[in-house]
Amino acid sequence: GRKIISLNTQSVTTYKTISNVIGYLKGTVFPDRYVVIGSHHNSLNNYGGQEWASSTAIITAFIQALMLKVKRGWRPDRTIVFCSWGGTSFGNIGSYEWAEDLKRVLQRNVVAYVSLHNPVRGNSTLRPVASPSLQQLAAESQSFNCVEKTKCPGSNVTSVQIEGDSDYFINHLGVPATQFSYEDIKTSETSSFLSEALFPVPTRKTEELDPSFNLHETIAKLTGHVTLQIAIEPVLPFNALDIALEVQNSLKGDEVDVPQLLAVASRLRDTAELFQSDEMRPANDPKERAPVRVRMLNDVLQSLEKSFLVHRAPPGLYRNILYRLDERTSQFSVLLEALEHCKLHQSNETIQAALSEVLNSINSAQVYFKAGLDVFETTLAGKK
Repeated sequence: GRKIISLNTQSVTTYKTISNVIGYLKGTVFPDRYVVIGSHHNSLNNYGGQEWASSTAIITAFIQALMLKVKRGWRPDRTIVFCSWGGTSFGNIGSYEWAEDLKRVLQRNVVAYVSLHNPVRGNSTLRPVASPSLQQLAAESQSFNCVEKTKCPGSNVTSVQIEGDSDYFINHLGVPATQFSYEDIKTSETSSFLSEALFPVPTRKTEELDPSFNLHETIAKLTGHVTLQIAIEPVLPFNALDIALEVQNSLKGDEVDVPQLLAVASRLRDTAELFQSDEMRPANDPKERAPVRVRMLNDVLQSLEKSFLVHRAPPGLYRNILYRLDERTSQFSVLLEALEHCKLHQSNETIQAALSEVLNSINSAQVYFKAGLDVFETTLAGKK
């Protein structure tokens, strides 16, 4: 028969000091634009195990390599901010509080976040994750830096939710983000729901996962390549059209077959194609790189994904709807969750609210892209 079980839980409240370690390499051309690369450290006695060690080792090696270039007089165009976060296991509190304190500055100045959260958690396969606008750059980085022995050829770049300190940058700032990590196949198939919960799991030692440190070397090269491309390219290497294609792909299937959504997604793609062809090609020609034009173009590019932040998201889902809960579906997770809620409660109120959020996001992005085109047309007309 049925039994009632009473469960009593107790917490012991203690105060601990959590610290972040922040450093930067100032850019020469756009010093007020930041490329943030984040690792984390284990400052408290918790269940972090050895996962922080790989993160710290890779960012340290990257900094050492950059310093060799700096000693020879090299500087990036944009400022690179190096972050080692504390309190990651406790709801990413270190990165959250730091970013919340500097929110106004970061909203205006951060162009991308590169994550090094637990980069070697397995040794079966490479799992590259990137915002839609950064997927092309992440894929190109793989082709340049992967070798056969590190098991990464053919890895597909996806936009799925990732754990760790990138959360605030993705969901509150709408910043394009990317992460490379090695995982075991079974691990990569699970979703990242409630990443901040402290579930002690057995962890394999780094020496067992990567005894020759080939995987660490590959992650360092991939991460370094992406970071430097964003930091040194005159025009940010973000792909506007890939965002529109991702949106259209997320609306495929009978579950979300809403004509109004499909129509506005089609308009977004048309506008993105114009933006890509009319603005990106001239911007890649040195003769067309007037400083004012490049600055305006970059200002548009760095805010491409901000339109896709919804006010409320179901528990466990990102506010940035461009990211899916897992790789088992290509559709908007916020819509699939609303459909499940609708079936369970026999009410379409939730699905209507979700559809409205998605529609507003796509429409806002289309208007933003079009406004960007208008600005550049006005600038060019003024020069004539």
